[in-house]
Amino acid sequence: MNTAERRGEILKILHNADAPVAARELAGKFGVSRQVIVQDLAVIRASTPGILSTTKGYVIQQDSSCTREFKVRHSQDKAAEELNLIVDCGGHVKNISISHRVYGRVSAEMDIRSRQDVSEFVQALQNSRSTVLSNATSGYHYHLVEAASEERLDLIEEQLKKAGFLAPLQPWEQSTGKGNIKL
Repeated sequence: MNTAERRGEILKILHNADAPVAARELAGKFGVSRQVIVQDLAVIRASTPGILSTTKGYVIQQDSSCTREFKVRHSQDKAAEELNLIVDCGGHVKNISISHRVYGRVSAEMDIRSRQDVSEFVQALQNSRSTVLSNATSGYHYHLVEAASEERLDLIEEQLKKAGFLAPLQPWEQSTGKGNIKL
């Protein structure tokens, strides 16, 4: 087995492991020294995010974030208020999309994680001749929001509703529960 094949096998083992995998265990399996495995893992970690070295061995960090899409409606002057509400509740606004009757679904990445990101977004709008994407759909739009837990997403949904931003789903929009929308 060559170096590239061994590294590929190490990655498979880590992906399938339920517990940390020690370098000495991998060394025994592949018939190489522990130091060779440590070097292999240094190379693997450089190209594969999320591999952690613990006192008990190597693990692949599991992505524990949750996402939900919210349908909302507001005018351009309320964009900062809506986005700040989401980030203040622990949300990360990944994108915005509209469902246009002629163009279909149109999306744009946002990557808004903080009040500073909101401020920079609003400033960019003010410094340009552009308007928010939702102006094309009378203020209706969707945000894909990521948070650490379903409870955080529930809180965001509750706060959006309380602030009057949450928009009702139309009959042709199928809800999958708790604000999730399948189009």
